[in-house]
Amino acid sequence: MATELTVSIWSNFQQPLWQAARGMALTRRLKLSPPIRQDSLPPVKANLQNPLKSFNMGRVRTKTVKRASRVMIEKFYPRLTLDFHTNKRIADEVAIIPSKRLRNKIAGFTTHLMKRIQKGPVRGISFKLQEEERERKDQYVPEVSALAAPELGLEVDPDTKDLLRSLGMDSINVQVSAPISSYAAPERGPRGAGRGGRVVPGAGRN
Repeated sequence: MATELTVSIWSNFQQPLWQAARGMALTRRLKLSPPIRQDSLPPVKANLQNPLKSFNMGRVRTKTVKRASRVMIEKFYPRLTLDFHTNKRIADEVAIIPSKRLRNKIAGFTTHLMKRIQKGPVRGISFKLQEEERERKDQYVPEVSALAAPELGLEVDPDTKDLLRSLGMDSINVQVSAPISSYAAPERGPRGAGRGGRVVPGAGRN
């Protein structure tokens, strides 16, 4: 329950009597609200790894920042990290940027791209390590070929078998399955038939 706030107003004898009476009336009507329960408060989002980092980051829209970030990653990828403050100092060393604000935008977008590169290749960025990774994936040879079919062979349709024969790959052990029957559209009756409508002889003809 709310508790009444009692204040002694008679300690100051210099104020007039009507001000003292008015203050007494105001203090009687003033009440203290009960303490707020912690479980009633809405949950607060927090970044456990970096508590000072804001969740609402700025959005880069200009091509100048994006182009500069991509060039910086292509040339200085081994030196860049996933930390904004480190990339900010590297940008100061390797580039001449006219303002601090533009430098921070470039460093922030560079950090964003570096985090994307960790997950996979990024369009528009081609550096040596990424090219080597792409070449390694292109030259990958599986240990067991998919054409090394088991005893029964791969199951294909007759059209695929004819395609293999035309390519000179008859030696592949395949098993021809039954051909898939072509879809035939059902015949439609006269207009209105089967839907409760009245069939009029000769309707719909010119």
